[in-house]
Amino acid sequence: MGGTKACTRNGKMFRPDPYILKKGGSMSSVYEINKGINKPLMFKGLKAQYIGYLGGGLLCLLILYAVLYISGLNNYICLVLIGGLGTALLSTIFRMSHKYGQYGLLKKGAKRSIPTYLKFRTRRSFINLLKKK
Repeated sequence: MGGTKACTRNGKMFRPDPYILKKGGSMSSVYEINKGINKPLMFKGLKAQYIGYLGGGLLCLLILYAVLYISGLNNYICLVLIGGLGTALLSTIFRMSHKYGQYGLLKKGAKRSIPTYLKFRTRRSFINLLKKK
């Protein structure tokens, strides 16, 4: 096994990657993303699809910065604008992740498409239900 010793993380035994230890890296530089079978993907408090939302938002901010910089806007104004939008993006994504959880935002979107009531002008559909039996 070559001099690597077993460590514990969250009460479980694991063997650290020898490549990280040879390069002088610390164990804090390794992020644990996989939580197990039938458990939601979590990274730094973000759950499931919110990781993708954050990645897409940061990519949009990068493109917006490039467009503003190429268009000739002052660099400090670009940085302040992108910094403010990035802070708003992070706080919004984390707030939604904690409020709605893994499936809550999808359920909220689906709830909007449910009609408040159904209106029937004839009794024909109910009569046909009785005839099929």
